[in-house]
Amino acid sequence: MFLKSSLLLSVVIASMSLNSCTDDKKKVVEPVAAPTTETPVAPVADTSANLVTTPIYFGFDDYTLTSEAQSTLSAMSEALKANKSAVVQIEGHCDERGTVEYNLALGERRAQSVKNFLTQQGVEGARLSTISYGEEKAVVPGHTESEWVKNRRAEFVVTKN
Repeated sequence: MFLKSSLLLSVVIASMSLNSCTDDKKKVVEPVAAPTTETPVAPVADTSANLVTTPIYFGFDDYTLTSEAQSTLSAMSEALKANKSAVVQIEGHCDERGTVEYNLALGERRAQSVKNFLTQQGVEGARLSTISYGEEKAVVPGHTESEWVKNRRAEFVVTKN
């Protein structure tokens, strides 16, 4: 389901000010660009053996990168720098807890966090796009922590290689 960009921008801005419902610590909220309303581009077959497309997983109500995630992304950044024609869409996902609006904003922060890391590693930002699906594309259905942990992720779609 796609929302009009102005409505979505309002939702993103409003939800960024929300506190975690189970976490008392304050998080520093980075500015996030409004999600695009473009139709996601179709994936292209990955012909680069070095392009790592392993999902990046996040903690509950979190968008910070673990050391394991940073290691995976460092390998991906090297492959992207070696394959200058590759273009990647970064998809942010959440588990089912939280409102639709909140999860869309959190998914966008997760995707943006990954993009920021890759650009800091030297990958051109123009080759990376982000989109949030919030809770809409659960990879594992269910209502327990063991299922939720697999849905809190960022995934990669190679759109041009």
